[in-house]
Amino acid sequence: MKILLVLTSIIFPLSMFILQKFRVKFRFIFNIGAIISILIFGNIASLSILEIINNRTVFMTNIHALFLDPIFLTTGAYLGVYILYQLLVVTLDQK
Repeated sequence: MKILLVLTSIIFPLSMFILQKFRVKFRFIFNIGAIISILIFGNIASLSILEIINNRTVFMTNIHALFLDPIFLTTGAYLGVYILYQLLVVTLDQK
């Protein structure tokens, strides 16, 4: 599983970089995906923290339930891949 995660973090940003070089539309699609992901990711995180504060529960115990939310994990994973993709774009386009 660890190898799969490492390979995915290398393959997906490279694939995104190659796709956006051939079709400019992909840049827009990747950027819209990042905007939607950051909105969902941030809202889930903030609403979970608000719920913990309102319920006056133990923060460290309850916040870990957030990591079981598949939408939170999916959007966070996309943002991680997107950041690597953007670093590739910035690095390889600086000649």
